[in-house]
Amino acid sequence: MTDTRQHPLRGILLILSALFFFAALDATSKHLAQKFAVPLLVWARYTLHCILMVIFLAPSMRIRLIATQRPLIQVTRALMLVGTTGFLMAALRLMPLAETTAILFVTPLLVALLAGPWLGEKIGVLRWLAVLTGFAGALLIARPGGALSGPGILLALTGAVCYSVYQIQTRLLSSTENTFTMLFYTALVGTVVMTLGLPWFWDGPRPDGFEMLLIASMGVYGGTGHYLLTRAFRHAPASTLSPFMYAQLIWATLLGWQVFGHLPDGWSILGMIVIAGSGLAVVLVERRGKKNQPLPKASS
Repeated sequence: MTDTRQHPLRGILLILSALFFFAALDATSKHLAQKFAVPLLVWARYTLHCILMVIFLAPSMRIRLIATQRPLIQVTRALMLVGTTGFLMAALRLMPLAETTAILFVTPLLVALLAGPWLGEKIGVLRWLAVLTGFAGALLIARPGGALSGPGILLALTGAVCYSVYQIQTRLLSSTENTFTMLFYTALVGTVVMTLGLPWFWDGPRPDGFEMLLIASMGVYGGTGHYLLTRAFRHAPASTLSPFMYAQLIWATLLGWQVFGHLPDGWSILGMIVIAGSGLAVVLVERRGKKNQPLPKASS
Protein backbone atom coordinates (compact mmCIF):
# COMPACT_ATOMS: atom_id res chain seq x y z
CA MET A 1 0.00 0.00 0.00
CA THR A 2 1.33 3.44 -0.93
CA ASP A 3 1.94 5.81 1.97
CA THR A 4 -0.05 8.95 1.17
CA ARG A 5 0.71 10.79 4.41
CA GLN A 6 2.28 14.23 4.12
CA HIS A 7 5.74 14.95 5.53
CA PRO A 8 6.21 18.71 4.99
CA LEU A 9 9.63 18.94 6.65
CA ARG A 10 10.95 16.09 4.52
CA GLY A 11 9.53 17.76 1.42
CA ILE A 12 11.20 21.07 2.31
CA LEU A 13 14.58 19.39 2.87
CA LEU A 14 14.25 17.55 -0.43
CA ILE A 15 13.40 20.68 -2.39
CA LEU A 16 16.28 22.61 -0.82
CA SER A 17 18.61 19.77 -1.84
CA ALA A 18 17.16 19.74 -5.37
CA LEU A 19 17.74 23.46 -5.72
CA PHE A 20 21.35 23.05 -4.62
CA PHE A 21 21.89 20.53 -7.42
CA PHE A 22 20.34 22.94 -9.93
CA ALA A 23 22.63 25.73 -8.72
CA ALA A 24 25.61 23.37 -8.94
CA LEU A 25 24.57 22.51 -12.51
CA ASP A 26 24.52 26.21 -13.39
CA ALA A 27 27.89 26.84 -11.75
CA THR A 28 29.46 23.91 -13.59
CA SER A 29 27.91 25.09 -16.86
CA LYS A 30 29.28 28.59 -16.34
CA HIS A 31 32.79 27.24 -15.74
CA LEU A 32 32.72 24.92 -18.75
CA ALA A 33 31.08 27.48 -21.07
CA GLN A 34 34.19 29.64 -20.86
CA LYS A 35 36.02 26.97 -22.90
CA PHE A 36 33.49 24.75 -24.67
CA ALA A 37 30.61 25.43 -27.07
CA VAL A 38 27.27 25.85 -25.29
CA PRO A 39 25.39 23.43 -27.62
CA LEU A 40 27.95 20.74 -26.79
CA LEU A 41 27.29 21.23 -23.09
CA VAL A 42 23.52 21.15 -23.63
CA TRP A 43 23.91 17.89 -25.55
CA ALA A 44 25.99 16.34 -22.77
CA ARG A 45 23.56 17.49 -20.07
CA TYR A 46 20.52 15.86 -21.73
CA THR A 47 22.28 12.78 -23.07
CA LEU A 48 23.69 11.79 -19.69
CA HIS A 49 20.35 12.56 -18.04
CA CYS A 50 18.60 10.33 -20.59
CA ILE A 51 21.09 7.48 -20.08
CA LEU A 52 20.58 7.61 -16.31
CA MET A 53 16.81 7.40 -16.71
CA VAL A 54 17.07 4.46 -19.09
CA ILE A 55 19.36 2.63 -16.66
CA PHE A 56 17.36 3.24 -13.49
CA LEU A 57 13.73 3.54 -14.67
CA ALA A 58 13.32 1.65 -17.94
CA PRO A 59 13.71 -1.86 -16.40
CA SER A 60 10.85 -1.27 -13.93
CA MET A 61 8.54 1.05 -15.90
CA ARG A 62 9.10 -0.39 -19.39
CA ILE A 63 6.51 0.91 -21.86
CA ARG A 64 4.93 3.11 -19.18
CA LEU A 65 8.02 5.30 -19.32
CA ILE A 66 7.06 6.55 -22.80
CA ALA A 67 3.27 6.05 -22.73
CA THR A 68 1.54 9.41 -23.11
CA GLN A 69 -1.88 10.70 -24.10
CA ARG A 70 -0.53 14.04 -25.38
CA PRO A 71 2.72 13.44 -27.31
CA LEU A 72 2.72 16.81 -29.12
CA ILE A 73 2.62 18.82 -25.89
CA GLN A 74 5.24 16.50 -24.39
CA VAL A 75 7.59 17.27 -27.27
CA THR A 76 6.97 21.04 -27.36
CA ARG A 77 7.34 21.20 -23.57
CA ALA A 78 10.67 19.38 -23.82
CA LEU A 79 11.85 21.75 -26.56
CA MET A 80 11.05 24.71 -24.31
CA LEU A 81 13.23 23.23 -21.57
CA VAL A 82 16.06 22.64 -24.05
CA GLY A 83 15.76 26.29 -25.05
CA THR A 84 15.82 27.33 -21.41
CA THR A 85 18.99 25.34 -20.81
CA GLY A 86 20.75 26.68 -23.89
CA PHE A 87 19.86 30.33 -23.34
CA LEU A 88 20.73 30.11 -19.65
CA MET A 89 24.13 28.55 -20.32
CA ALA A 90 24.86 31.21 -22.93
CA ALA A 91 23.86 33.91 -20.44
CA LEU A 92 26.03 32.34 -17.72
CA ARG A 93 29.00 32.56 -20.04
CA LEU A 94 28.58 36.35 -20.05
CA MET A 95 27.17 37.17 -16.60
CA PRO A 96 27.61 36.27 -12.91
CA LEU A 97 25.78 33.25 -11.55
CA ALA A 98 23.54 34.97 -8.99
CA GLU A 99 22.32 37.76 -11.28
CA THR A 100 21.60 35.36 -14.14
CA THR A 101 19.63 33.09 -11.81
CA ALA A 102 17.68 36.09 -10.49
CA ILE A 103 16.65 37.18 -13.99
CA LEU A 104 15.48 33.62 -14.73
CA PHE A 105 13.27 33.88 -11.64
CA VAL A 106 10.95 36.33 -13.37
CA THR A 107 9.50 33.08 -14.75
CA PRO A 108 6.75 32.77 -12.06
CA LEU A 109 5.68 36.30 -12.92
CA LEU A 110 5.48 35.48 -16.63
CA VAL A 111 3.54 32.30 -15.79
CA ALA A 112 1.07 34.40 -13.80
CA LEU A 113 0.44 36.47 -16.94
CA LEU A 114 0.34 33.55 -19.39
CA ALA A 115 -2.01 31.55 -17.15
CA GLY A 116 -4.80 33.94 -18.10
CA PRO A 117 -4.98 33.39 -21.88
CA TRP A 118 -3.62 29.80 -21.83
CA LEU A 119 -5.27 28.28 -18.77
CA GLY A 120 -8.25 30.57 -18.36
CA GLU A 121 -7.11 31.78 -14.94
CA LYS A 122 -8.24 35.19 -13.79
CA ILE A 123 -5.51 37.81 -13.37
CA GLY A 124 -6.59 40.06 -10.52
CA VAL A 125 -5.27 43.43 -9.42
CA LEU A 126 -3.01 41.94 -6.72
CA ARG A 127 -1.39 39.59 -9.21
CA TRP A 128 -0.82 42.45 -11.66
CA LEU A 129 0.83 44.50 -8.90
CA ALA A 130 3.06 41.56 -7.95
CA VAL A 131 4.08 41.03 -11.59
CA LEU A 132 4.90 44.69 -12.16
CA THR A 133 6.89 44.85 -8.92
CA GLY A 134 8.83 41.76 -9.94
CA PHE A 135 9.75 43.29 -13.27
CA ALA A 136 10.91 46.40 -11.43
CA GLY A 137 13.22 44.09 -9.45
CA ALA A 138 14.58 42.69 -12.70
CA LEU A 139 15.28 46.24 -13.88
CA LEU A 140 17.28 46.89 -10.71
CA ILE A 141 19.53 43.98 -11.68
CA ALA A 142 19.66 44.76 -15.40
CA ARG A 143 19.69 48.55 -14.90
CA PRO A 144 21.13 50.78 -17.63
CA GLY A 145 24.72 51.65 -16.85
CA GLY A 146 25.15 48.55 -14.70
CA ALA A 147 27.99 46.09 -15.01
CA LEU A 148 25.95 43.31 -16.62
CA SER A 149 26.22 42.37 -20.29
CA GLY A 150 23.35 43.53 -22.50
CA PRO A 151 23.40 40.37 -24.65
CA GLY A 152 23.63 38.28 -21.47
CA ILE A 153 20.51 39.96 -20.05
CA LEU A 154 18.64 39.33 -23.31
CA LEU A 155 19.69 35.66 -23.30
CA ALA A 156 18.57 35.21 -19.68
CA LEU A 157 15.20 36.85 -20.39
CA THR A 158 14.69 34.64 -23.45
CA GLY A 159 15.45 31.64 -21.26
CA ALA A 160 12.83 32.88 -18.78
CA VAL A 161 10.23 33.11 -21.56
CA CYS A 162 11.00 29.53 -22.64
CA TYR A 163 10.81 28.36 -19.04
CA SER A 164 7.44 30.08 -18.60
CA VAL A 165 5.96 28.25 -21.57
CA TYR A 166 7.49 25.02 -20.23
CA GLN A 167 5.77 25.52 -16.86
CA ILE A 168 2.42 26.36 -18.46
CA GLN A 169 2.61 23.16 -20.52
CA THR A 170 3.60 21.25 -17.39
CA ARG A 171 0.35 22.40 -15.80
CA LEU A 172 -1.55 21.22 -18.87
CA LEU A 173 0.03 17.76 -18.65
CA SER A 174 0.14 17.22 -14.90
CA SER A 175 -3.45 16.03 -14.58
CA THR A 176 -3.10 13.16 -17.07
CA GLU A 177 0.60 12.30 -17.39
CA ASN A 178 3.02 10.34 -15.22
CA THR A 179 5.70 12.54 -13.65
CA PHE A 180 8.56 10.25 -14.67
CA THR A 181 7.21 10.05 -18.22
CA MET A 182 7.25 13.84 -18.43
CA LEU A 183 10.79 13.89 -17.08
CA PHE A 184 11.90 11.22 -19.56
CA TYR A 185 10.48 13.09 -22.55
CA THR A 186 12.49 16.19 -21.64
CA ALA A 187 15.65 14.08 -21.53
CA LEU A 188 14.81 12.11 -24.68
CA VAL A 189 13.83 15.09 -26.85
CA GLY A 190 16.83 17.08 -25.65
CA THR A 191 19.13 14.19 -26.50
CA VAL A 192 17.66 13.61 -29.97
CA VAL A 193 17.55 17.29 -30.98
CA MET A 194 21.05 18.10 -29.77
CA THR A 195 22.50 14.89 -31.22
CA LEU A 196 21.15 15.80 -34.67
CA GLY A 197 23.05 19.08 -34.46
CA LEU A 198 26.20 17.53 -33.02
CA PRO A 199 28.23 17.57 -36.27
CA TRP A 200 27.83 21.37 -36.48
CA PHE A 201 29.14 22.21 -33.03
CA TRP A 202 31.52 19.32 -32.26
CA ASP A 203 34.69 21.34 -32.68
CA GLY A 204 37.11 23.35 -30.60
CA PRO A 205 39.25 22.04 -27.74
CA ARG A 206 38.97 18.49 -26.48
CA PRO A 207 38.18 18.07 -22.77
CA ASP A 208 40.79 16.50 -20.53
CA GLY A 209 39.97 13.85 -17.93
CA PHE A 210 38.82 16.28 -15.22
CA GLU A 211 36.76 18.32 -17.69
CA MET A 212 35.07 15.14 -18.91
CA LEU A 213 34.07 14.42 -15.31
CA LEU A 214 32.68 17.94 -14.98
CA ILE A 215 30.70 17.54 -18.20
CA ALA A 216 29.36 14.19 -16.99
CA SER A 217 28.43 15.74 -13.64
CA MET A 218 25.94 18.07 -15.36
CA GLY A 219 23.74 15.10 -16.23
CA VAL A 220 24.05 13.82 -12.67
CA TYR A 221 23.18 17.23 -11.20
CA GLY A 222 20.20 17.68 -13.51
CA GLY A 223 18.83 14.16 -13.09
CA THR A 224 19.32 14.13 -9.31
CA GLY A 225 17.80 17.58 -8.93
CA HIS A 226 14.67 16.66 -10.88
CA TYR A 227 14.35 13.37 -8.98
CA LEU A 228 14.59 15.13 -5.60
CA LEU A 229 12.12 17.76 -6.80
CA THR A 230 9.65 15.04 -7.74
CA ARG A 231 10.09 13.33 -4.37
CA ALA A 232 9.60 16.65 -2.57
CA PHE A 233 6.17 17.16 -4.11
CA ARG A 234 5.17 13.69 -2.95
CA HIS A 235 5.82 14.66 0.66
CA ALA A 236 4.35 18.17 0.73
CA PRO A 237 1.82 20.17 -1.34
CA ALA A 238 2.94 22.74 -3.88
CA SER A 239 1.52 25.55 -1.75
CA THR A 240 3.98 24.61 1.01
CA LEU A 241 7.00 24.12 -1.22
CA SER A 242 6.62 26.98 -3.71
CA PRO A 243 8.05 29.70 -1.41
CA PHE A 244 11.22 27.66 -0.95
CA MET A 245 11.99 27.69 -4.69
CA TYR A 246 13.69 31.05 -4.21
CA ALA A 247 16.34 29.36 -2.08
CA GLN A 248 18.09 28.72 -5.39
CA LEU A 249 19.00 32.42 -5.38
CA ILE A 250 20.83 31.85 -2.09
CA TRP A 251 22.63 28.78 -3.41
CA ALA A 252 23.59 30.64 -6.60
CA THR A 253 24.94 33.59 -4.62
CA LEU A 254 27.02 31.32 -2.36
CA LEU A 255 28.42 29.29 -5.26
CA GLY A 256 29.10 32.43 -7.29
CA TRP A 257 31.07 33.79 -4.33
CA GLN A 258 32.97 30.58 -3.48
CA VAL A 259 33.67 29.36 -7.03
CA PHE A 260 33.98 32.57 -9.05
CA GLY A 261 34.74 35.14 -6.35
CA HIS A 262 31.75 37.29 -7.29
CA LEU A 263 29.25 38.91 -4.93
CA PRO A 264 26.29 40.93 -6.27
CA ASP A 265 26.29 44.67 -5.56
CA GLY A 266 23.67 46.34 -3.40
CA TRP A 267 21.28 47.17 -6.26
CA SER A 268 21.39 43.60 -7.55
CA ILE A 269 20.72 42.19 -4.08
CA LEU A 270 17.77 44.56 -3.72
CA GLY A 271 16.50 43.41 -7.13
CA MET A 272 16.74 39.76 -6.06
CA ILE A 273 14.77 40.51 -2.89
CA VAL A 274 12.09 42.33 -4.91
CA ILE A 275 11.80 39.48 -7.44
CA ALA A 276 11.59 36.86 -4.69
CA GLY A 277 9.04 38.91 -2.76
CA SER A 278 6.91 39.41 -5.86
CA GLY A 279 7.03 35.72 -6.67
CA LEU A 280 5.97 34.86 -3.13
CA ALA A 281 3.13 37.37 -3.43
CA VAL A 282 1.90 35.57 -6.56
CA VAL A 283 2.00 32.26 -4.64
CA LEU A 284 -0.02 33.75 -1.78
CA VAL A 285 -2.59 35.28 -4.16
CA GLU A 286 -3.03 31.94 -5.95
CA ARG A 287 -3.31 30.11 -2.62
CA ARG A 288 -5.98 32.53 -1.39
CA GLY A 289 -7.86 32.23 -4.67
CA LYS A 290 -8.00 28.44 -4.35
CA LYS A 291 -9.29 28.71 -0.77
CA ASN A 292 -12.03 31.09 -1.88
CA GLN A 293 -13.19 28.90 -4.75
CA PRO A 294 -16.75 27.60 -4.12
CA LEU A 295 -17.17 23.90 -3.56
CA PRO A 296 -18.54 22.05 -6.59
CA LYS A 297 -22.28 21.43 -6.46
CA ALA A 298 -23.51 17.89 -6.35
CA SER A 299 -24.84 16.73 -9.69
CA SER A 300 -28.49 15.79 -9.81
